[in-house]
Amino acid sequence: MLDSSFNVKLGDFGLAKLMDHEIGPQTTVVAGTLGYLAPEYISTGKASKESDVYSFGVVALEITTGRKAVEVMRDKDGEKGLIEWVWDHYGKGELFMAMDDYLQKEFDEKQVERLMIVGLWSSHPDVNLRPLIRQVIQVLNFEVGLPNLPPKRPVATYHDPLSLSVSSVGASLTTSFQDGH
Repeated sequence: MLDSSFNVKLGDFGLAKLMDHEIGPQTTVVAGTLGYLAPEYISTGKASKESDVYSFGVVALEITTGRKAVEVMRDKDGEKGLIEWVWDHYGKGELFMAMDDYLQKEFDEKQVERLMIVGLWSSHPDVNLRPLIRQVIQVLNFEVGLPNLPPKRPVATYHDPLSLSVSSVGASLTTSFQDGH
């Protein structure tokens, strides 16, 4: 993650060391911090700009909710990971119910709402529906409107590069881990 001057403030240096950059972004072993890994990275081992955007989205949700990416939330519907839990609140029209209690109403509601929705958009399970980082910045700077996200979190799908089949990554992965392009 970068600050406003594009200085690195947060990064997964362990992952960077494991990559053989001469071969490319494909790895034989999935590496990284559980909870921040995009579904397609888990299934293919290929890191990308889109998987970085996913991780940014998770961090944005952690900041606004005060909860950890790997934390399991329990409610009347069962156990949920951070993204699914926030998305459920979004779908019910009660996004601020997921907000960190320590903020105690000492925040700009529009800014927090934007960061939470950008967090969801960035962590969209469909890699093709995630925003470009440029779009994220435009939304956070109030240059464009908020994206329209579905009320329920979609199921992650990906194309297996070794076959023509389409696989699905179920909601169970959300505990370990929209208008776009």
